[in-house]
Amino acid sequence: MFLDVLRRRNSGLIEAAIHLHQEKKLPANSYVIDTDTVERNAGTLRETADRHGLKIFAMTKQMGRNGDFCAAVRRGGITESVAVDMECARATHRAGLTLGHLGHLVQVPRAEAAAAARMKPRYWTVFNDEKAGEAVEALRAADHDGQLLARIQAEGDTFYRGHEGGFPAADIVAVAERIERLGKGRFAGITTFPAQLFDPATRSIRPTHNTETLRRAADALAAAGRKDIEINAPGTTSSVMIPALADVGATQCEPGHGLTGTTPLHALEDLPEAPAVVYLSEVSHLHGGRAYCFGGGLYIDPVFPDYDVKAVVSREPTTAQTAQRSVEIPPPAAIDYYGMIDASGPAAPRVGDSVVFGFRAQAFVTRAYVVGISGLASGSPQVQTIHDAYGRPIDWPEW
Repeated sequence: MFLDVLRRRNSGLIEAAIHLHQEKKLPANSYVIDTDTVERNAGTLRETADRHGLKIFAMTKQMGRNGDFCAAVRRGGITESVAVDMECARATHRAGLTLGHLGHLVQVPRAEAAAAARMKPRYWTVFNDEKAGEAVEALRAADHDGQLLARIQAEGDTFYRGHEGGFPAADIVAVAERIERLGKGRFAGITTFPAQLFDPATRSIRPTHNTETLRRAADALAAAGRKDIEINAPGTTSSVMIPALADVGATQCEPGHGLTGTTPLHALEDLPEAPAVVYLSEVSHLHGGRAYCFGGGLYIDPVFPDYDVKAVVSREPTTAQTAQRSVEIPPPAAIDYYGMIDASGPAAPRVGDSVVFGFRAQAFVTRAYVVGISGLASGSPQVQTIHDAYGRPIDWPEW
């Protein structure tokens, strides 16, 4: 879905990935990130958030918490991360981002609360009284004045399956009072997810019922005399959506795919953020009229209905339409050892060809490498550090 956008707006990334792969400087099964473009995208998002008075935290899980990606985000002006889980917190902390928000989407496990507190998160989300107690106890031991956000929910709210949970929104005033009675951990505000979603029917981003739940809870807190309430409303964030977040009262935004120009809206419109990531593979073998390319990172975030997945297959750096071929991706129930490329017609794929995809990635749930490259504009792209999908540099003797 994003391959055509890449060909139009960042063709150099496709060509550089093929060139560096054929030079044996990039391995197959790699998400390849144009960190110069990420830096510019981060700058656009930062400027927009500042203009509308929103705090901004970078979601890095989509790019596997890659250290060079995090450094580019920081150079672009976003200095804090939102950690989806403790692995994310450790990786972004290690990469030099301070921890802006922790505990949402995934609560902090009890045995790791002390480690979380030592990283001094600015905001810590809790779903219930028990988790609030664990957070406050850990913050007290770390001598850190943390700020707690309450994840809230009400009838009619939207959740991805397995993401449900939170305090009843109707009880938010009492929840705030209970949290503050715990001591070391000020009640700071409220959060939900997703606050906005891509609607395939209208091909637009629409607020969910969760946004109305946030508004009603904020009104209740204000009526109880609470001021300066933080409202965290993540979901499908790009610079063009930040004004809408400000309009519904949000005080925080958390771009993830916006940093790489891969929100659903980026596939349909040319937004300010340019596409900045490809998935790179390599033809392994031929069988039965198909070319098999290495998998490992062939998880395509399913925000669009099924579509004909295509890839550029070539040994020469190119973005030509004639180099594109359809690829069958194994279903989610199967392990993606290989993708299967249509090998019919002229110029059939050969073993060793580079295979470059453009799709919406979630690197952290894969077993792919994640690699930053820089210098595309100079014509001499350079490979940065190669990381695994958990944001850890890998051992590679020659690189």
